[in-house]
Amino acid sequence: MKTSAKKQLATGPASIELPDGMWERISQKAYELWRERGFREGYALQDWLDAEAIVMEEIHEARE
Repeated sequence: MKTSAKKQLATGPASIELPDGMWERISQKAYELWRERGFREGYALQDWLDAEAIVMEEIHEARE
């Protein structure tokens, strides 16, 4: 069971294409979050995921 799950993950898409400018916005926000954290290491993934959520929320609010 674990082997097949790993194969499915390994054969999935390597990356997702983001709309123009989205990657830069997320990257900038992730850096801001890292800076606010005092540049502490070990939170890169969490900062990126938080940045994605923030940017997506900003886009959603702008469309309303």
